[in-house]
Amino acid sequence: MPRNRPIRSTEAPSADLTVRSGLMWAMGLLLVVAVLGGQALHGDVRVLVVDGSGIVAVWISAVVCWMTVSRVGFRRGEVLLATIAVTSFSGCLTYLAVVLAGGGPLPLASPADAASLLFYPLMLAALVVAVRHHSRGLPWSVWLDCAVGSLGAATVLAVVLSPVLVSAQAGPPSLGAALAVAFPMLDLLLVAAVAGLAALGGRRMGSRWPVLVVGLMAFAGADMVIALERNAGTFVAGTSLDAGWGIGLALTAMWVVGAGQGEGSATRAKRWASGAAALVVSAVATTASLGVLLVSSRAHVSTLAVTLAGVTLLGAGARTQLAFRHLGVMADQRKRAAATDELTGLPNRYALYAEGHALLSEPTCQRAALLVLDLDKFKEVNDSLGHHAGDLLLIQVGDLLREHLRAGDVLARLGGDEFAVLLDDVSREQATEFAVALRAVLAESFTLEGITLHCSVSVGIALFPEDGSDLGSLLRKADIAMYKAKVSSSGQHLYAGSDDADDGTRLRTVEELRTALVEDQLVVHYQPKVDLGTGEVHSAEALVRWNHPRRGLLYPDAFLTLVEDSGLMPALSRVVLTVAMDQAATWQAQGQELTIAVNLSASSLVDDDLPDRVTALLAARELPPHVLQLEITEEFLMADRDRAREILTRLRRNGIQISIDDYGTGYSSLSYLRDLPIDELKLDRSFIAPMADDARAAALVASTVALAHGLGMRMVAEGVETSATYAELARLGCDQAQGYLISRPVPASEFTHWLGDWRAARRVSELPRQRVPVPVGSGAERTPPLGTLERGRPRS
Repeated sequence: MPRNRPIRSTEAPSADLTVRSGLMWAMGLLLVVAVLGGQALHGDVRVLVVDGSGIVAVWISAVVCWMTVSRVGFRRGEVLLATIAVTSFSGCLTYLAVVLAGGGPLPLASPADAASLLFYPLMLAALVVAVRHHSRGLPWSVWLDCAVGSLGAATVLAVVLSPVLVSAQAGPPSLGAALAVAFPMLDLLLVAAVAGLAALGGRRMGSRWPVLVVGLMAFAGADMVIALERNAGTFVAGTSLDAGWGIGLALTAMWVVGAGQGEGSATRAKRWASGAAALVVSAVATTASLGVLLVSSRAHVSTLAVTLAGVTLLGAGARTQLAFRHLGVMADQRKRAAATDELTGLPNRYALYAEGHALLSEPTCQRAALLVLDLDKFKEVNDSLGHHAGDLLLIQVGDLLREHLRAGDVLARLGGDEFAVLLDDVSREQATEFAVALRAVLAESFTLEGITLHCSVSVGIALFPEDGSDLGSLLRKADIAMYKAKVSSSGQHLYAGSDDADDGTRLRTVEELRTALVEDQLVVHYQPKVDLGTGEVHSAEALVRWNHPRRGLLYPDAFLTLVEDSGLMPALSRVVLTVAMDQAATWQAQGQELTIAVNLSASSLVDDDLPDRVTALLAARELPPHVLQLEITEEFLMADRDRAREILTRLRRNGIQISIDDYGTGYSSLSYLRDLPIDELKLDRSFIAPMADDARAAALVASTVALAHGLGMRMVAEGVETSATYAELARLGCDQAQGYLISRPVPASEFTHWLGDWRAARRVSELPRQRVPVPVGSGAERTPPLGTLERGRPRS
């Protein structure tokens, strides 16, 4: 059973707050009366008004403090200590007021001095507790600033109070003389403590922290001025100066109330000064101490003041040394950060330039090689698995490269998926061997969030001094060589002088591609797919071409790799989809309802908005969903099965047909055929071409056809170029065929003409599978393929 806790009345806090607020207003009004009375009144009336109002005000301060103690208990040590200190000094002032009211002089020593002396250690202890509570974890530099500020304030006060100290030491030893020295010294300690704490800038002490600072300074200031006046014999009781004690105690009480309410936490308090406060206090204290030492060389200054000034300067020197050390550390950290890749922790391009320049400038450096490495198909990892997985892959690649380099080699990440390795003292053959070795290392499998991937890399090599005498030249030429390696799929390439021309052509072609996308230079050709069972044509594949203004009609192998590398593939896919659906709408208006197949790359399929955008494209042309078929590759399916399932399911739910292009050439897996919504498999031409003469190839085709039919899918054979192949596919039960035997990809107008000829020939021939109609220009003359790219992406 939990302990029963007393239920506090909801009205109690409100009543307590009202009483406390009323008392604080009364305290303020009484102090105003005391200050004004000290200016406007004279004689005994002035003493009565000033001291009477002040006494009542300080006791109200004590009452407010005790009300706070009763509310928070003894868990806040600074609140209790400050409350006792305020109460103690209130008693002292009351005793002195009674003595003055009786007409007697102020005694040099009295019982009130004990209560007065108690105020200082109690208040200093409250400050220590408050600072410990609120300033944990402050660096040593801040504490040094506090010490310098305290010592500087003490130095100045030692000079100001020197007449009192000298006078007290001049007479015979007595209790009064001791007290005359004790009070100024205690005031000096109190002001020094407050000055030191001011260096904290109130950053953690709460919004009422400056109230306490002002209050204690007012208290100590009044006490020191009165001490100086009494020493000089000019003190007059009942002036506004007497209210300084009351003002100091009242402001202390306000701070106690704020501390009792929990102010002071860094998350709730307002900062009343910035971090520059510490430096300002330290600088002022140092300047003051220098001034005291200069004055001491021309006039008499107390030994205490000179000593304190010297210690202050020593503290300031230590603080300066610490500041320079911190600046050095910060500069080193900033320099390291500027030269370090944030993701992998490897040196970055800036560091490569610095270290490379130093290495190549050494007289002993006679030969070197710069290798630029670029991960193949890294964009697909980002698109399919997300950028976090891509970052993990880069980190693992960086660690693996670092493990397999020599001690003097320089490894850096240039940015994105590019790395650079600067090899010292290697020949042409050694640099090539090193590139091959690094490619073999990176060919190992990587595990990213439970998915195992195999990574390949293209490496460009530039040699020093043959290809350049500085790192900038080497980097540019190694980058050109890397691209040549990527395009040729050779894995590595050693820079040659002719590569420069190719690189300029590549950059120019990329810019021309951007223009082609917005100026309708891209055209779509259509290749029919014949139903092998009936000879009818109900579908076609859309294949992109570039009608270049200078170079004429370009096939995909001339530009599609650049499109993918430059990140233009999503834009190209949108253009092809739009053109193909516009043509489908035109054919439908002419009474020709054909299904158009459009290839989509992995970078286009990762778009979560793709299903909605495709549906909107069809709806805008009033086309039924089955008019569109999307052909995708196995790479997208195998890279991220969950993402593929989500996007394909949404597309299939909207009525879009899904076809797997180039089936059998990628990372095939029977599991995705079972799990994913797929309508059709397109068997790659590499299986179709040899089947007429190769029994094993024919067996593979037959088994694949049976597999597709068993899973409820259509089987399409692509790359059909002979009548024998056509007939064998029909015998095996393949559903559709496309290839040069039937027709090349042709523009839409020619396709319409071809389709009419095909249907006319079919009506004449009763056995289209034995005598295939071959319209003029169809490609039956077995012209070799016009490139290795006819499916919207490079073939491996």
